[in-house]
Amino acid sequence: MKQKICLISFDNWHYDKYIIKLLQQKNIDAYHINLGGYKHANLASRIVNLLSKIFLGINLKTKKKQEHIISELQKHGQHDIILVINPDVIELKYHQLIKQYTKNYFAYLYDSLHRCPVDHLLNAGLFDEIFSFDEQDAKAHNFVKMNNYIYFDKQEIPAVKPKYKVTTISSFDKRFPIYNKIAYQLEQLKAPFHFIFVSRNIEYKKFKYNFKAETAAKTNSQLLFQSKKIRLKQLLKLYSEAEIILDIVQNNQTGLSFRVFEAMGMQKKLITDNKTVVNYPFYNPNNILIIDRENPVIAPEFLATDYEPVPEEIYNQYTLDNWVTTIFDLKK
Repeated sequence: MKQKICLISFDNWHYDKYIIKLLQQKNIDAYHINLGGYKHANLASRIVNLLSKIFLGINLKTKKKQEHIISELQKHGQHDIILVINPDVIELKYHQLIKQYTKNYFAYLYDSLHRCPVDHLLNAGLFDEIFSFDEQDAKAHNFVKMNNYIYFDKQEIPAVKPKYKVTTISSFDKRFPIYNKIAYQLEQLKAPFHFIFVSRNIEYKKFKYNFKAETAAKTNSQLLFQSKKIRLKQLLKLYSEAEIILDIVQNNQTGLSFRVFEAMGMQKKLITDNKTVVNYPFYNPNNILIIDRENPVIAPEFLATDYEPVPEEIYNQYTLDNWVTTIFDLKK
């Protein structure tokens, strides 16, 4: 009988569909409950939810999403494994219901506990295993340390240099001043860059930043801003147009973001403020420049050298195939 696996997540970026696709290729009965794809049934439902949030402080959509999980599990019966990614978005009582439908209930955290706390779940005896991408969180709570992964086939190094030296695609948040400083440095170094910032109310946030930036640098004129979300396919295309990917991590994060693995998979250099990257076997100072977020300095000599391919035996440790095999304890 086929092994039955369910993945539950709020898959805004659509990374998780690659997990399901690979499991199915391995002849596993796998499916995905994507909370990010759940929508109101109609306009009336949307209006009722809005009124509920305003007058009762209750988000009915959140409740319906969780009820949707249970409804889907009921259709599929018992499972060998259910994996929930970033379980903080689900209330304890629904986790307890989910657990009834599986022999093994796992959680994977690809946000730090500083950003997405799960204190309300840790002492409930819910999970048979908790995996975390964050080194400090794993040590502090006895989680299993597990990195993110390369979700696409390795890309060839282009014969012709891309048009940009450095690129980044980021939400507009507290990290923006760091990106802005780096943009001014690259401008002085005459290194072409392509920085895109995405957020709701982006023009207002940009105006607010410039209004408060009496002592800080105003927004660099070459930076791009948009409210429309960038899809994963478009993201990879934008990365392909530069030699180097820039990654500034969230506060108190020690785990490696997907930017690190996207850079490795696309065989591109990386600039990051995540100092823990030196502890990984793929670290190569020729390929990865570590900067201080308080005083970021882009070394001109780093911009001048070419990427050096990561040895195959090291590269394979960070593929989706290895991630899936490890998380679900599959035979290689």
